[in-house]
Amino acid sequence: VQLQASGGGLGQAGGSLRLSCAASGRSFSSYAMGWFRQAPGKEREFVAAISRSGGTTTYADPVKGRSTISRDNAKNTVTLQMNSLKPEDTAVYYCAASTRVGIQSRLREYSYWGQGTLVTVSS
Repeated sequence: VQLQASGGGLGQAGGSLRLSCAASGRSFSSYAMGWFRQAPGKEREFVAAISRSGGTTTYADPVKGRSTISRDNAKNTVTLQMNSLKPEDTAVYYCAASTRVGIQSRLREYSYWGQGTLVTVSS
């Protein structure tokens, strides 16, 4: 599967951004999907994940309550809606696909990665 992330850009603290990831290749619904981010000088970290059907989601504590991950298996897309943006949300955001059953929050469970989209949040 090939992944293409988009939607990054400059946001203001308190504002919102919507990230999208388009998938091509074999059946999108056979993959659990996740979003990760990597801030300058830091390791890549988990943000959110969604199960194959979209029925189960999980979020990292820093974004919980102000982010929503969703997917459309008919359109082969997964999105991350981020609200109440904070400067510490500044990072390159990556979408990723996992063939593992269930919902995954660990980097090593993901085999396919998009190229990343930069989100910069100004205070």
